[in-house]
Amino acid sequence: MTREAAIRAELFQRHPLNPILTASDWPYPVNSVFNPAAAAVDGGTVILARVEDLRGISHLTVARSANGIDEWAVDEQPFLAPLDGIESEQWGFEDPRAVWLPELKRWAVTCTAYGPPGPAVYLATTTDFRTVERHGIIQGAEDKNAALLPQRIDGKWILFHRPSEGAVTGSGGEIVLSRSADLVSWSAPEKVLAPRAGAWWDSRRIGIGPPPLRTDHGWLIVYHGVKETIGGGLYRVGLALTDLAEPTNVLHRLPEWILGSRTKSERTGDVPNAIFPCGLIHDELTGEVRLYYGSADTSIGLATARLDDLLEAVLAAPAN
Repeated sequence: MTREAAIRAELFQRHPLNPILTASDWPYPVNSVFNPAAAAVDGGTVILARVEDLRGISHLTVARSANGIDEWAVDEQPFLAPLDGIESEQWGFEDPRAVWLPELKRWAVTCTAYGPPGPAVYLATTTDFRTVERHGIIQGAEDKNAALLPQRIDGKWILFHRPSEGAVTGSGGEIVLSRSADLVSWSAPEKVLAPRAGAWWDSRRIGIGPPPLRTDHGWLIVYHGVKETIGGGLYRVGLALTDLAEPTNVLHRLPEWILGSRTKSERTGDVPNAIFPCGLIHDELTGEVRLYYGSADTSIGLATARLDDLLEAVLAAPAN
């Protein structure tokens, strides 16, 4: 396959206005905005962006748009920022994911809290992305890249996350899940997906992207994968499908990446050649899927696809 054919084969299409949000859109001085959660709220779109300030410490800030593409209104104050005297969040909050929990009638926000102990998984909830309830650390250091399923399975909440590399099986960074009856106490991690050995695009480490999307065929998993090269890590986006009743059971995993760094904003920035997806919105009326991602740890991009096309591709793939 030629490079031109490979580009055409990518399942997601970039929006022509990319990057849709940059540091220049912020109402206060910041270094970069990236790795956003996304949510459909009151007929519009909410972006919860990771914002790195001029000290290098990150917090989370909300931006709102009627169409999820442009004319963003960015909040004047952070949604979630470190509190003085709390060691585990001393160095900021990073890489949020947001999912609506119908049982609780609230949005759950999982993110990385960073402090001297290392990165850890943090939980907050909100009803409107204007006020926030802090629940604190739910997976201790070192752990990150966390997303909840929107519903319980067999009475337990399911959290996808990535402990420090080698913590589970001794291999590279992999996706695991833990279970909880109360969102406080969690079971030991169970393996879901591991990096593929060798020269694969996701051979170094992988991590969950947005919260998995429930479909008739299974949980649709969008994840990031990293390949180490002499020029540094290449971050790309992959697709898998797991069983609805037992999400550790991987039904299909697409061999190819579905979105890789190609444009200037994706290739050039604080972390070059990095696409990092954290937000996904599915329009059930049109079938469109909107994927929001960080570009080179510097700006925010948007790419779209049809859910039917994603499912057709992944259902034709093997389990590994």
